[in-house]
Amino acid sequence: MSRVGKKPVPIPEKTKVSYENRVLTVQGEKGKLMRSIHPDVELKIEDSVLNVVPLEDKRTSRALQGLTRSLVANMIAGVNQGFERTLIINGIGYRAEMKGNAIILNVGYSNPVQFNLPEGVVASIERNTIIKLSSIDKEKLGLTAAAIRKIRPPEPYKGKGIKYAEERIRRKAGKAGTAVQ
Repeated sequence: MSRVGKKPVPIPEKTKVSYENRVLTVQGEKGKLMRSIHPDVELKIEDSVLNVVPLEDKRTSRALQGLTRSLVANMIAGVNQGFERTLIINGIGYRAEMKGNAIILNVGYSNPVQFNLPEGVVASIERNTIIKLSSIDKEKLGLTAAAIRKIRPPEPYKGKGIKYAEERIRRKAGKAGTAVQ
């Protein structure tokens, strides 16, 4: 069985959790999230603890148990604390600015790139090169950060591009200057 899926998910006091018609709704201080639950697993809510139980003893059901438990735990954490992701822009003349609900990126292309933020994701820009994204939905936040990074991924020679704050870029050596004889 799934080791992650067996762990019960504690429900904080200020959080309301309801499960009806295979749809889990979690409401907390920061907002409300909804997710449909796969038919191979069942949720049991009893005295401020939520357990995920597989309906059959199949490999896919056990895998879905762990996945569902992680998704539910992220929903509960999101509506209480929220999630944050930081992107760093590196390169001469590379910068970002906010314009309404969009980020305008000047990252070495002939024209600036406009990235519209999805609903539920909030961005702030510090020193024109640090983008801080925050949301209550961890999945949507990760997809948004990946889409922004994809506009100009970091290159291995000078490290120019958009990278995650915790990401390390493996650098390559440039051309070796060999003498011609």
